[in-house]
Amino acid sequence: MNSIERILALKVSLVMATRMLGLFMLFPVISVYANEYQNTTPFLIGLAIGIYGLTQAFFQIPFGYLSDRFGRKPLLYMGLSLFFLGSVLAANSTNVFYVILGRALQGSGAISAVLMALLADSISEENRSKANAFVGFQIGLAFMLSLLIGPSIASIAGLSGIFWIIALLSVVSMTIVASLPHAKPINYYRLSIDEFRKVLNPRLLRLDFSAFILHLTLASGFIVLPLLLVENNIINIADNWKLYLPAMMMSFVGMVPLIILAEKLQKTKLILLLSIALLIISQLLFYKLRLNFSIFLMALTLFFIAFNTIEAILPSLLSRTANASKRGLAMGVFSTSQFLGTFFGGAIGGLIYDIFSLNSVFLFTIFMAIIWWLVILTLPQNNNQTEK
Repeated sequence: MNSIERILALKVSLVMATRMLGLFMLFPVISVYANEYQNTTPFLIGLAIGIYGLTQAFFQIPFGYLSDRFGRKPLLYMGLSLFFLGSVLAANSTNVFYVILGRALQGSGAISAVLMALLADSISEENRSKANAFVGFQIGLAFMLSLLIGPSIASIAGLSGIFWIIALLSVVSMTIVASLPHAKPINYYRLSIDEFRKVLNPRLLRLDFSAFILHLTLASGFIVLPLLLVENNIINIADNWKLYLPAMMMSFVGMVPLIILAEKLQKTKLILLLSIALLIISQLLFYKLRLNFSIFLMALTLFFIAFNTIEAILPSLLSRTANASKRGLAMGVFSTSQFLGTFFGGAIGGLIYDIFSLNSVFLFTIFMAIIWWLVILTLPQNNNQTEK
């Protein structure tokens, strides 16, 4: 990439990572600290995690389409403003229902597809996969960092403190957006069934399904994992960084060669299948083994390797597959799939925990990941061809 492309990729990744940092900080602590709110139940904890994904899913396609029609930056400002308002509402809440409402408002600022479309608009085709992999990598780093600092902030200021920091991060994101170039609207097509058919072809649908199951597993898993740490007396919640830091460092070492194989040597399908297999193994370890620090660390590392690798390569693969004139819409469908996964993972995971047991959630994620592996097994090998 030339210097202009590198700077643009950095700014887009900073907006995405800054926003994701705030969201991911909730994952390792919300199921433990949610009891500080009135009317809390396991299902409502899952709903508080997942409702963000539902409203994100609902608004991703409209935001993506409107960004194709009116330009990317106006939609970015609108989305970040809604995200800020939802964070402030949740920060001032004492009842779990208002936290759920705040999370829903956060999710209505659905800018993920807009950001990825802006990046694809501004980067040359030969460098687009590098730029998307770079953004995915930054999101992975944000995810890792959030798991380190989230428990520390929650132990000092509770969930309210995390929501205030998320609100501050949304303001930081707006300042970065202000420095992005003004892109003209690129297409004035009408949103119709025919247009949707073009971004719902079998190849793109497999990628959308991948995003759905990946984030379903993440949301379900992080209802369970913080509680398992407490129930098994593995580590104090405020000292989670002693577990997450080595897991993330080792996963970083593990994911880099996988991303290189996927991007440089065009082994994307093989790496996807391998990463899904690693994710299934991690869920089996959590389900079957008697957990102590070492086993938890091993299973968590495998999960992070799988999650971060897939999170990095899916947007790159999508950008190479989707037609340029419908990229905002295609990214909207992809992001909708991600956040529907978050919603269903949180809601169903919380419901399974409420009705059956904490450990039963892993049976659900294992079953869904096996279906996912079989779906990717049918992905065409020639995945670099752009859809017409």
